[in-house]
Amino acid sequence: MTPDRSAPESAASLADEPEVRKALAEGDRASVSAVVTGHPSSPLAWTELADLADSEGRAIEAYAFASVAAELAREQLVDGGWRAGDPVFWSGESNRAYLRALDTQRRAAEGLGLDARAGRLAAELAAADPEAPARIASEFTPTQLITIVGGGEALFAPAASAASAEAGIGDPSAEPAAIDAAPGED
Repeated sequence: MTPDRSAPESAASLADEPEVRKALAEGDRASVSAVVTGHPSSPLAWTELADLADSEGRAIEAYAFASVAAELAREQLVDGGWRAGDPVFWSGESNRAYLRALDTQRRAAEGLGLDARAGRLAAELAAADPEAPARIASEFTPTQLITIVGGGEALFAPAASAASAEAGIGDPSAEPAAIDAAPGED
């Protein structure tokens, strides 16, 4: 960091939320909304919920949850003397909820075709900490869905393909498809 970008002693930052961090660490994906319910004014809890929605491809929810997280974070920062455009450094761990919320909201805005809004969010993130976008990309990995079976298109094959698979037509080295399962079976 250059001297002009170093954090001043009195720089505003988000409050540390050890109880929220603990609840998130002890929970799983299904418990994130309960953490938000238990801590509705927590930017960190809302950011986690936004990242979860983003990882599941739910852009509308990700955008909404990240919007709440960013707004709650801004309120906390303003209460601490921050003004829009002031730096909010990634090096302050509690600040990461705000920075991640901006990035998640930006990604969701892009996914929704809100290009101008995505650009404003990218500018806000860069103004807060120019290093934050790269740090988020390299150090923070949102929960992601991992494809376990390759060739997932066979799992959702149309009925004609199902008939072909049952008749033994096709690639004999192909993995068996889930179409053999009876309704209601896994």
